[in-house]
Order: sequence, then C-alpha cells, then structure tokens
Amino acid sequence: MNLSIIVPVGSRRSDIVELYAEYKRGADATGRSYEFIFVLDGPYRDTAAGLAKLRERGEKFVVVGLTRSSGEATALMIGLEQARGEIILTLPAYFQIEPVGIATLVNALGPCDVAVARRWPRAGGALERLRRGIFHSFLARVTGLKLHDLGCSARAMKRAVLEEITLYGDQHRFLPLLAFRQGFRVSEIDVPQSPRDRYTGGYRIREYAHRFLDIFTVFFLVRFTKKPLRFFGMLGVSTFLIGAVLLTYMVIDRIFFEVGLSNRPALLLSSLLVVLGLQLFAIGLLGELIIFTHAKGLKDYQVDEIFEFPDAPAPTLTATPPLEKSNSRPVDLAPIE
Repeated sequence: MNLSIIVPVGSRRSDIVELYAEYKRGADATGRSYEFIFVLDGPYRDTAAGLAKLRERGEKFVVVGLTRSSGEATALMIGLEQARGEIILTLPAYFQIEPVGIATLVNALGPCDVAVARRWPRAGGALERLRRGIFHSFLARVTGLKLHDLGCSARAMKRAVLEEITLYGDQHRFLPLLAFRQGFRVSEIDVPQSPRDRYTGGYRIREYAHRFLDIFTVFFLVRFTKKPLRFFGMLGVSTFLIGAVLLTYMVIDRIFFEVGLSNRPALLLSSLLVVLGLQLFAIGLLGELIIFTHAKGLKDYQVDEIFEFPDAPAPTLTATPPLEKSNSRPVDLAPIE
C-alpha cells in the first residue's frame, strides 16, 4: 500500500458520501494504490450511516470509531496505527480543497518530507485576511517557519514524520511546525480552495485565548525543548534583578534617609520578586538535569544523505615488529563453565 488517507471526523463535518466521492476522484488521479481510514472521533451516527451505505456499494475502507471525542490529534495518531502506506495524507471531514489538490500534494513530496496545502486563491473578507495575516506573521516570528494557511487540514507527509512526532491536545494544527523542529523539510503548496469551504459559525473569545496558549506551547517546544534554562533562566534572572533593585533602593532609603519600611507594600513586592526569580531559575536548572539525563534518547535531526568515497586511498598499514621472547608462562584461556 503506497498511500494511506486518514480522515478524522469531528464536530465539523460534511455529507460523507459526497465527500468520499470527491476524495476518491482525487486519490485516483495520483496513480498510486491507496486506502481510506476514517476515524470517528465520537458517536456520529449520521456519518456512520453514510459510511455503511458506501460499504453496501462495495467501497473498501477502514473505519475506527471512538466511544467519546478525544480530539483531532488523537484521531490522527489512531489512524496512523491502522495505516499501511509509506505516504500519509490527512484530509478534513468537510470540503476544504478541490480534488485536484490531492495529487498536487502527494507529488510535492519529492524534495520535501511534509507538503502543507495552502488554499489559493483564498475566499474571505478583509477582516478575515487581516486576522489570518496577524496570526501567521506572529507564528513565523516565534518559530522561524513562514506559513500562510495552518487552518487547512490537507497535508501529505512521509510516514516517518508521524512516527517520530507525538501529537496530543490541539497540536494537529501545528504539525508542520513540529515536523520542522524535528528536522524534516516542510513546503507549502498552493491548491485550489473548494467553493463549498464556508464556515458560517463565529469564533468566541475563548477560542482566541486557546490559540494564543497553543502558540505559546509551540514556541516553547520549538525553541526551548532542549534548552529549558534559557527560557526559565531568562525569566528568573529578569524577575530577580527587578526585585533586587527595588529592595536595594528601599534599603538605601531606610539607612540614609531614615524612611520606614513597615508601611511600604513595595518591600513585600520586591521580596516576592526576588524569591520568584530564584524559583524560576531553579526550575530551569531542574529542566536541564532532566534533559541531560535523557539526552541519549532525544533526536531533533534527520539524516538527509550519506556520501561514501570508495575511490579514497586505503590507509597504509605499518608492520608491527615481532615481540621479544620472554620467560612468562602463557595464560590458560579455557572457557568458564
């Protein structure tokens, strides 16, 4: 099996019969053997009924049903356990890209390990474009990888990518960034957007807060996974210095200008900042000890190619002079029973 297509089915979903027909047409255009794996992230009876109709028509695919919703990241990892292909293609359970984009993504895997779809030309108003631009610009600044459409779930990748990356929570959105951190080559490919890709629901303030925290998580994972002291040490030293300067100022004020300290809340604040700074620095040191202990099992690189030079001259071997005779008795090296 050359291509495994994983479709996690969540709360946002389209008619599975129509969607499967489009995805199958796109998969046929790749010219590869393929399999479909649907992961139902919860008891979605309408989707299960649609898949049952497809099975009655003779369609072959794998369906994995979960008893409760565990998130798209978990659904992708469960789909990987069932996949047999060397190329993994993840597609959303709703219309997002045109079927022709499937072959474009798969064929782009020659020079790269992960091909991320960018819906282009992209529909949407000026406010939506501004929101997307701010989000991706900020993400590019903190991670070093510039992408334009992380919201698109259509991605093709080599199997090794998902085997070396563990997804949890809502990290499926940042899969290209995590792959980039792991040393894989990531490319963004323009594919046509589906005319039925319309999300009429609004985003609550809580969703924006969640995305901000997700960005902070990815920022820490990309920059400081193997260097926790740089993050916590920087915060700890800054906090400690602020508290120390305030504390020194008040001590000087008390000694030389006889200003009382008992009624000054700043004394408590500066003391807390000093203690907090020391604690943050200690957390960084503890993280460094953990990383050092498990350093042999960590890997954040990928070998691209190994060059061998068979025409290189063989090393010159110098003859070892014979040992002088001695009166020592040879040691009996009989095997130990």
